[in-house]
Amino acid sequence: MSIRRLTLLGPPGAGKGTQAKMIAAQNGLSHLSTGDILRDEVVRTTRLGLTAKGYMDRGDLVPDPLIIEMIKGRIAGPADGFILDGFPRTVTQAEALAEITALDLAINIDLSRETVIDRLSSRRVCRGCGRIYNLLFGPPTDAGRCDACNDELFQRDDDKRAVIENRYDVYTKMTAPLIDFYRQRGLLHEVDGSGSTEAVLAEITTALLS
Repeated sequence: MSIRRLTLLGPPGAGKGTQAKMIAAQNGLSHLSTGDILRDEVVRTTRLGLTAKGYMDRGDLVPDPLIIEMIKGRIAGPADGFILDGFPRTVTQAEALAEITALDLAINIDLSRETVIDRLSSRRVCRGCGRIYNLLFGPPTDAGRCDACNDELFQRDDDKRAVIENRYDVYTKMTAPLIDFYRQRGLLHEVDGSGSTEAVLAEITTALLS
């Protein structure tokens, strides 16, 4: 595969994380998820985590300088290629990324506002092992309990409806302009995110091989 440096764009709930993990595993790429990295920073109560937590709880974007500082060191590591999940989220971040490294492709997974709200408000996370369920598409066998460890499932603060609505509105205002940014540079490929996980993966895989 000639494409070794790519990013996934799309609103929250578009399945970027799921797709990124599968693509990374299939193609030997490093999966760099800003969401996972930020949550890890929060859990470890680092300087970045403590600063970022307030923004994340409200569904707002973490300021560009903090994200750029964090991602720069991570990108410097993977010699065999990477897939970015959740970065860049603003044109400013995209311009900063272009100064760090050149991307081969930007894939936009498109999804409507109402579908985003339905998907994310149905998400639950296990307190014990961290496994993620969706009450619409992949509910647990025993309601409220994890199939893997039987611990309690909970709804993250950033998966509550009011926060999701704000997250989508922030995305529309701040992140959607990235679509034009990468289209103008001939790097954009668009995918319909309303299909099944398998259908979306198939379309992305085709784009990587083209």
